[in-house]
Amino acid sequence: MNNGTVKFFNTEKGFGFIKEDDSAKEYFVHVTGLVDEIKENDKVTFELQEGRKGLNAVNVRRA
Repeated sequence: MNNGTVKFFNTEKGFGFIKEDDSAKEYFVHVTGLVDEIKENDKVTFELQEGRKGLNAVNVRRA
Protein backbone atom coordinates (compact mmCIF):
# COMPACT_ATOMS: atom_id res chain seq x y z
CA MET A 1 0.00 0.00 0.00
CA ASN A 2 1.10 3.53 -0.78
CA ASN A 3 0.38 6.64 1.28
CA GLY A 4 -0.55 10.00 -0.13
CA THR A 5 -2.68 13.12 -0.06
CA VAL A 6 -5.59 13.99 -2.33
CA LYS A 7 -4.34 16.97 -4.33
CA PHE A 8 -7.55 17.47 -6.32
CA PHE A 9 -10.86 15.63 -6.67
CA ASN A 10 -13.88 16.72 -8.69
CA THR A 11 -16.93 14.88 -7.34
CA GLU A 12 -19.13 15.97 -10.26
CA LYS A 13 -16.76 14.54 -12.89
CA GLY A 14 -15.60 11.65 -10.70
CA PHE A 15 -11.83 11.97 -10.96
CA GLY A 16 -8.81 13.64 -9.42
CA PHE A 17 -5.16 13.23 -8.46
CA ILE A 18 -3.31 11.84 -5.45
CA LYS A 19 0.22 12.94 -4.55
CA GLU A 20 2.32 10.10 -3.11
CA ASP A 21 4.08 10.96 0.17
CA ASP A 22 7.34 9.09 -0.49
CA SER A 23 8.08 10.16 -4.06
CA ALA A 24 5.89 13.25 -4.59
CA LYS A 25 4.63 11.59 -7.80
CA GLU A 26 1.02 12.25 -8.75
CA TYR A 27 -1.42 9.55 -9.80
CA PHE A 28 -4.79 9.76 -11.50
CA VAL A 29 -7.74 8.47 -9.49
CA HIS A 30 -11.23 7.69 -10.82
CA VAL A 31 -14.36 7.32 -8.72
CA THR A 32 -14.45 3.60 -9.65
CA GLY A 33 -11.14 3.15 -7.78
CA LEU A 34 -12.48 4.49 -4.48
CA VAL A 35 -13.39 2.45 -1.42
CA ASP A 36 -14.18 5.56 0.68
CA GLU A 37 -15.39 8.98 -0.42
CA ILE A 38 -12.48 11.42 -0.66
CA LYS A 39 -11.99 15.16 -0.86
CA GLU A 40 -9.03 17.49 -1.30
CA ASN A 41 -6.32 17.27 1.38
CA ASP A 42 -7.52 13.89 2.71
CA LYS A 43 -4.73 11.50 3.72
CA VAL A 44 -5.24 8.21 1.87
CA THR A 45 -3.77 4.78 1.25
CA PHE A 46 -3.90 3.30 -2.23
CA GLU A 47 -2.58 0.70 -4.63
CA LEU A 48 -1.33 1.31 -8.16
CA GLN A 49 -2.70 -0.32 -11.29
CA GLU A 50 -1.68 0.17 -14.92
CA GLY A 51 -4.30 2.18 -16.79
CA ARG A 52 -4.66 3.35 -20.37
CA LYS A 53 -2.47 6.41 -19.79
CA GLY A 54 -0.15 5.19 -17.03
CA LEU A 55 -0.48 4.22 -13.40
CA ASN A 56 -3.79 4.86 -11.63
CA ALA A 57 -4.58 4.87 -7.92
CA VAL A 58 -7.06 2.13 -6.99
CA ASN A 59 -8.51 0.72 -3.74
CA VAL A 60 -8.26 4.24 -2.32
CA ARG A 61 -9.13 4.49 1.38
CA ARG A 62 -9.00 7.41 3.80
CA ALA A 63 -6.12 6.91 6.21
